[in-house]
Amino acid sequence: MELIPGMLLLGATTEKPSVGYGTLAVLVLFILGSVWIGMLANKAMQSTSFTKGFFLGNRGLGAWALALTATVQSGGTFMGFPSLVYTHGWAVALWICGYMVVPLTGFGVLGKRLARLSRQTGAITVPDLFRARFNSPALGLVSSLFIMFYMSFMMVAQFKAGALVMKLAWPGSGMLALTEDATGSLGPAYYIGLAIFTVTVVGYTLLGGFLAAVWTDIFQSVMMLIGVVLLLFLALNQAGGMEQATRTAAENTSADYVFGPGYDDPQVSPADPKDPGKRLAFDASRPRQFMPLGLVFSYFFVWVFAGLGSPAGMVRVMAGKSTEVIRKSIYLLSVYNLFIYLPLIVICICGRALIPELADKPDEIIPRIALLTTKDLTGGSLLAGLILAAPFGAVMATVSSYLVVIASGLVRDVYQRFVNPQAGTHELRRLSYIAMIAVAAIAVGANINPPRFLQAVVVFSGTGAASTFCVPALMLAFWRRATERGMIAGMLAGACTVLVLYAMGISGWGGEQRIGQFTGFRPYFLLQLEPLLWGLAASLIAGVTVSLCTTPPDEQLVSKLFDAERPLAAEPA
Repeated sequence: MELIPGMLLLGATTEKPSVGYGTLAVLVLFILGSVWIGMLANKAMQSTSFTKGFFLGNRGLGAWALALTATVQSGGTFMGFPSLVYTHGWAVALWICGYMVVPLTGFGVLGKRLARLSRQTGAITVPDLFRARFNSPALGLVSSLFIMFYMSFMMVAQFKAGALVMKLAWPGSGMLALTEDATGSLGPAYYIGLAIFTVTVVGYTLLGGFLAAVWTDIFQSVMMLIGVVLLLFLALNQAGGMEQATRTAAENTSADYVFGPGYDDPQVSPADPKDPGKRLAFDASRPRQFMPLGLVFSYFFVWVFAGLGSPAGMVRVMAGKSTEVIRKSIYLLSVYNLFIYLPLIVICICGRALIPELADKPDEIIPRIALLTTKDLTGGSLLAGLILAAPFGAVMATVSSYLVVIASGLVRDVYQRFVNPQAGTHELRRLSYIAMIAVAAIAVGANINPPRFLQAVVVFSGTGAASTFCVPALMLAFWRRATERGMIAGMLAGACTVLVLYAMGISGWGGEQRIGQFTGFRPYFLLQLEPLLWGLAASLIAGVTVSLCTTPPDEQLVSKLFDAERPLAAEPA
């Protein structure tokens, strides 16, 4: 895509804006606030048993806490997603629409049922729920291992993202790229940022466990909203409004920037953005390249099912206080997502108008436009820090939640269930702390020489977990005939399908015909469909077939969970 020189509105500059000390100061205050909240959570956790308080927050989440802590935002929200909008334009809005119904699918389809089952069985973790539903320690172990596997990939990506945000905020670093520089060097600012991020997020999560993750998520979610809305007004003001920003972005790229994927119709030619009175000439055989039709179809499903099948999201739903709380959280999170994702689309369109020279490094757009739009304002450095707190908060929220889930898997679902069932509270607490520190240390080690493409790792983790858990979770919640072997078969079939397609893609299967992100860590898109769709299909077929071919589950256990339902009321602490 060729850039047209001179078609820049107000931000035409090749000089990178500098980062002031105010930006770093705001992030430091943000970090201190998160640690303070962790200390408050530690006090609140003392009122109940360690496992119930540390891993599930006493099942006391209200509507606001449940809605704003569903962990739907991560580093990809402010890095990977904006780079796609900046590169491809308005068409990306079609795909994010699917992601915005995640709270409806996650809470509406599974939320109430999972919350009820977790209370009836006393389950504290997702593997606990699978184990209790089918009275199967083996199923609990398999689900626990898969959860830790996928979340480990996500943790590596998020630690790098957090370190990079700190690197951007370092005064005088001169590094605005969210990837390595031309020599592949990350620089000392990156490693300092990695250390600060690690100590902060691990520290407050150790202090307060699940409640610390929840309460800091609320704080961070509010900061995300403030940062995004503030940047929206600043970007629109400098770009001259949405229409002018779109026209200038099209001038800086091509007319394709304002259209979706497809083939040009010679009978319907759009207006020339330079001269609305003229029509553009089109070649009817020339496709507007964004992604193949199969992949277009896939992405209407990818993040919906990734959210529905996320183990971290399931845990949050299990911690809801009541059915009414879950119902209210659907509305709250839907509105919240509306004010996060749609403004980000507009911001990045304005970014293409204001800063067109980032075609090679589009993941710079959010920090670059934050610094550009605040540089001439009084206290602009502080405002830039407030805006950069949005991606930093998103990453911290994801890491803290995943630390709790991984620690619960190692300590409760593996150690307490299979190694030492008589483990006391003191031992479980100590092992949980050790597990969190060990997981963080592994993530830090992996980020000494980190992967270059964060979004590719995030997509693998999300779609792999969805392929493994989405169908089994639905079977667990709604199908009486589902069996232990059917659940294991569904998990293995979904996981193996995705892993095989990734192995084929990484090995170069298909040669130059491969599609998707330009990275070696990508799957083979069979029939141009995202591996998630094949994983879900394989999981459904295997789970249903094996369940029907094996001995039905114990009717007494099934009846207890399906026939003796009582109104879901708040559980006392």
